[in-house]
Amino acid sequence: MKSLIKLTFLFSILFLAYSCTDLDEVLEDELTTEFSDPGVAVIEGATSGGVFPPAALVPSYNRLRNGSANHGSYYSVQTVASDEHAIGQKGGDWFDGGVWLRIHRHTYESANGQINNIWTDAYGGISEVNLAIASGALSAAELAQAKVIRAFFYWRLLDNFGRVKLVTESAADPPQSSRVDVFNFVESELLDAIGIGAVTGSMDLSASPLGTAAQPYIVNQYGALSFLAKLYLNAEVYTGVARFQEADWAASYVIDNGPYMLSDASISVPNLAKRPDVASDPDELTGYAAAFAPNNQFNPEMIWSIYYDETFPNDQPQMNFVQMHLHYSSQLTYALDEQPWNGYQVLEEFYNSYENGDARKTANFLVGPQSDFGGSALLDFASDDPDLVVDYTPAINELEPNSIRQSGVRQNKFSYQLFSRRSMNNDYPLFRLGYVHLIRAEARAREAGDWSLAEPDVTAIRARAGLGALPSITADSFFDELGREMFLESDRRTSLVRFGKYGDAWWEKAASADFRTVFPIPQNQIDASGGTLTQNPGY
Repeated sequence: MKSLIKLTFLFSILFLAYSCTDLDEVLEDELTTEFSDPGVAVIEGATSGGVFPPAALVPSYNRLRNGSANHGSYYSVQTVASDEHAIGQKGGDWFDGGVWLRIHRHTYESANGQINNIWTDAYGGISEVNLAIASGALSAAELAQAKVIRAFFYWRLLDNFGRVKLVTESAADPPQSSRVDVFNFVESELLDAIGIGAVTGSMDLSASPLGTAAQPYIVNQYGALSFLAKLYLNAEVYTGVARFQEADWAASYVIDNGPYMLSDASISVPNLAKRPDVASDPDELTGYAAAFAPNNQFNPEMIWSIYYDETFPNDQPQMNFVQMHLHYSSQLTYALDEQPWNGYQVLEEFYNSYENGDARKTANFLVGPQSDFGGSALLDFASDDPDLVVDYTPAINELEPNSIRQSGVRQNKFSYQLFSRRSMNNDYPLFRLGYVHLIRAEARAREAGDWSLAEPDVTAIRARAGLGALPSITADSFFDELGREMFLESDRRTSLVRFGKYGDAWWEKAASADFRTVFPIPQNQIDASGGTLTQNPGY
């Protein structure tokens, strides 16, 4: 359990079904947080009500956990459809009907269950927010937060599907909106929540109902502006009209006025994966590594993050990277409560994009021979390789049908801890200061048509990683730097689309058509809509 913070569950909530095509169905959903009484979050050693969200919005905030850092929905699809990860078929393991092979190769179809999960997770969150707003009990600050959360769910739909229904009342079933209309709705909700009519270089947010305190579990002015900056950075993809200047202004406001700092050498936390008898395990995680550790709560880089905790039961959305990414035998490395699943493998080209000496390369990956809790060689007695030592190799022999069980470097960015359960303690960032620097860098360069203008922000990010400035910056070198910094933060697919690279060929993937930059509308949603949802072109 996290130090200082406890979460258990108080009650389950009945809410209207989130499918915008069958809105009268009622589902039971368990979305809860511990309170000392109904309405006051328990924070040990802190004044109640200042760190966790207000009780009326707990179900809405909790919904952000669905699919964000666990298997089978938003996170999985974003990374496997990109050039970060593959899930190779390892003999009889991980075939799963070929679903992950098709996502990797961009041959996915409208019956894909994982893509449908993105849709239902987003509309489930929208339903919770709509219920909270409909209660009429929200304060001005709470209403503003609710609008930002709902806008975030709609942004996921906008980015992944384009044309969706804008449901703002629980019992409503509106027509399908165009991608431009969905963008306009998300923008207007964010501007209204922030309390401004437009983003400018001289914004006055003094009348904003959103707060300014650095409380990463509660969206504040800086979280909303970071989100708006990301929206504007991608506006040309969504609407055909570039909004880079506004992305620059929004990001600059956060950087210049927010109470945040890069998690640099001055920031350290105990390494919770430190094995007592393994001298090579560091005692502390410092800088970049500290920002993603199991004890990363309240890291000064975090602007808006999702709360995860090891006490979450298995039937609740968890951060379960420990299961998704590690080899089966790694249970013996960290003395884990359960055996990992050995699924996700980092693509060799992505791993090789990092320079030696890059602190992010050290922090982000497990590579080479692995050892057990006592430091002895970690063995895989069911190995399909003559060498039983688990040795994470950058090269992956094949995607199917017999991807070698230990092939592929594994993620360590969201690092592990000893004696961990399936549910991890690492909080997951939606927006952090390092990302906002890169949003500003790209927006400024694109607005002026001069990539050298990205240099100050890029250099700050590289300096934190122990690297010097790039000799020069181009669109391609910036894209590579963005990927190295934002690995595993569900940004890569969106950035591949924005840079015109999503359709490129990469390992075990042929070039794909432009229509693949949005996913198909799930067929079961179309079937349930009675003709009010139509399929995206090309599918």
